Amino acid sequence: MHLSLKLAPLAIGLLLVTEGCGGSLAAPFDQMKGQPVRMLRLQNYEPPPPAASAPAAGLVLPPQIQQWLSAGAQMLPPGLLPPGLLPGGTPTPTVTADVPRFHNFRILGWMDLNDSAQKDEVLDIFGHESNFTVQHGGCMFAEFGFSITQPNNQPPADILVSLSCDNVQAFSFAWPYTKTGVTSDTAKRLVDVAKKAFGG
Repeated sequence: MHLSLKLAPLAIGLLLVTEGCGGSLAAPFDQMKGQPVRMLRLQNYEPPPPAASAPAAGLVLPPQIQQWLSAGAQMLPPGLLPPGLLPGGTPTPTVTADVPRFHNFRILGWMDLNDSAQKDEVLDIFGHESNFTVQHGGCMFAEFGFSITQPNNQPPADILVSLSCDNVQAFSFAWPYTKTGVTSDTAKRLVDVAKKAFGG
């Protein structure tokens, strides 16, 4: 038998394995390759301003954020947690009306991802349904935001990510999956992207 005929089944098998591992990105993420990606650090919870006649009280966090903190969020590098969450940490900034916001969440910092490997990782995370689950906390206290430029002068694809609620929310584009819950592996990958982007 000719050598190329013997190798044909091996080549087909390798092609199937390669396609099964990576696979193509779901629309619209498949059209975003090479596009600019901005990652934002957000303040996930902002207490309502105290009433003029009410006495000042301590910060009371929603139960989802309290559970997230007790489950190990304090192991994140300094600067990745919103201020005021950990005892002895930086106090929560004073709320002012003119602070920059991303879909109603206060922006603590942002970074344009210039490294192509980082941009590819973000698209790989959001571009595969297997990275998401139907289970989530049913809330949205976003710690991170992503704004990905779309081609053809469409508005940017904006995504809020709440690790405390294990949830994502899309803006200005149709989320391609019925699942919005963040798996533990996806959360780890997102934290790794944040560490590389913001240092830590």
